[in-house]
Amino acid sequence: MLKPNIIAPQRFIHQQPIVRGEEFGVLCWNTQKLTETVAFQVELARVLSQFPSLFLLFQEAKLALQTDVHFPKWSYAVAPNMQTNKAFYGVLTASQFAFTDAQARLTLKREGIFATFKSYMLSYHPLSNGQTLLVVNVHAINFVSANYFLMEIELLKAELLDHNGPLIVAGDFNVWSRQRRLYLRQFCRSVGLRQAYMQDAQHIKAYRQHPLDFIFYRDLWLKEATAIDTTTVSDHNPIYARFAV
Repeated sequence: MLKPNIIAPQRFIHQQPIVRGEEFGVLCWNTQKLTETVAFQVELARVLSQFPSLFLLFQEAKLALQTDVHFPKWSYAVAPNMQTNKAFYGVLTASQFAFTDAQARLTLKREGIFATFKSYMLSYHPLSNGQTLLVVNVHAINFVSANYFLMEIELLKAELLDHNGPLIVAGDFNVWSRQRRLYLRQFCRSVGLRQAYMQDAQHIKAYRQHPLDFIFYRDLWLKEATAIDTTTVSDHNPIYARFAV
């Protein structure tokens, strides 16, 4: 598995902006490379029937290179971090709102054990009042020192400080130590992000008693947030938040 050398795949089929006052769900899930399996698709349909979402933020998505349409009812963009002869892997942001832009990013540092990069996606979605919602789908670097973790989130912070509109930053942050958690909190304060605290938080994937998955937001109204207990796919459970602009 090597650094991806293909253009990050994108498919934008929606044109409607997010209307002021409109509510929308955000489903965030580390899918453990099971995205194309029947079991995952069945479980995703079940979850979406209970937690309707207009944004899907997947980490560790696996998508076949030869497949033209991975999510036929969704606009989407992918930020790959690994590629083989048959598939690529990375974060996937899908929405049923319009995209105005999507920018894939790779970490500067490779992870220590597997010598692979991590990726994140910045996607921009128009609002009816002329502003733009920026959604950041993160799979944070792992198996490196806390200082390298800090370096990567400082790079992300530099990009976000230029954005004046509403903001969602979500994903698997791999904050399995107190130092990493502290750096994440400092990052959130510097960008003006609030944490969406989950009902049923015991279902959030944790390591060394540190939760790994989060949804943060700015300049939005949080209506509800919950961690969803799924047992058939992935070693992470999805987390969900519903917002209004």
